[in-house]
Amino acid sequence: MRILAWHVHGSWTTALVQGPHTYLLPVTPDRGPDGRGRARTWDWPANAVEVAADDLRDTAFDVVLLQRPEELDLVQRWTGRRPGRDVPAVYVEHDAPRGGASDSVHPLADQDAVPVVHVTQFNRTYWDTGRARSLVLDHGVLDPGYRYTGASESVAVVVNDPVRRHRVAGTDLVLGLAAELPVAVYGMGVDRLRGDGLDLFEDLPQARMHDLLPAHRLYFHPYRWTSLGLSLIEAMLLGMPVLGLPATAAPEAVPAAAGVLSSDPDVLLATARRWLSDPEEARTRGLAAREHALERFGIDRFLDDLDAILASVVQEVTA
Repeated sequence: MRILAWHVHGSWTTALVQGPHTYLLPVTPDRGPDGRGRARTWDWPANAVEVAADDLRDTAFDVVLLQRPEELDLVQRWTGRRPGRDVPAVYVEHDAPRGGASDSVHPLADQDAVPVVHVTQFNRTYWDTGRARSLVLDHGVLDPGYRYTGASESVAVVVNDPVRRHRVAGTDLVLGLAAELPVAVYGMGVDRLRGDGLDLFEDLPQARMHDLLPAHRLYFHPYRWTSLGLSLIEAMLLGMPVLGLPATAAPEAVPAAAGVLSSDPDVLLATARRWLSDPEEARTRGLAAREHALERFGIDRFLDDLDAILASVVQEVTA
């Protein structure tokens, strides 16, 4: 199968291109949001192929995997084909709704030609998708292997743009924890953070993060409102125990044996202190986290589920 898909989310696309198909990635001269092409910080296989935007009209593909509302128009302008009508299509919704549960109408709600595929059950429930068919494709993550040592008596956090996304990302909770305990923060834009007890790692390659993260005693997932961050799943696969808020899809992703989710900052601080002083409990919980993540978020399960979804829409449109 030849799948047209934009490089929007690097980690998610890394999982996507592990399949047996040919993945056509639009590229523009500036490699901007509408044409990033292949990733430069991930190692993608050769079946992830760049296609110049100007060449797409003469490029054959079997299905288009949309991820942003503007791609509906891009497909029609760049290829001359209407998603869901002239070519099979699905829309992968990566985010939780920005509004409340009562007014979260999805951009594709007023149509029935393109199914909306959510990355968590939480997102499917909270988005109002109207007439659009609503499906779920749970995340799949490449296994980096068990690497946990927990040798550093410190807390690891991964967050991008923590200053601008202050309360959404739970940056205030990170700073509160760092006032009491050593905290290492990884991600883009973390160099703008200011606070005591912080060790900052700005925009490292994924492979380097996988080397450094499991040396920390535990992983803190502070997000108040987000979809399910892939960094959380990666930390679990590395064998790290998880501390976080019981928000959005986290309670379904983190079983009790793997960590502690609480809305009480005092509970979060007390748990972090306990694990810093009890490496054996931290290690035991991290092993449970890895076992669960391998079963729930394995790459083979992800690719099988995606193939079933794509085969279904191809059959419907071409029948």
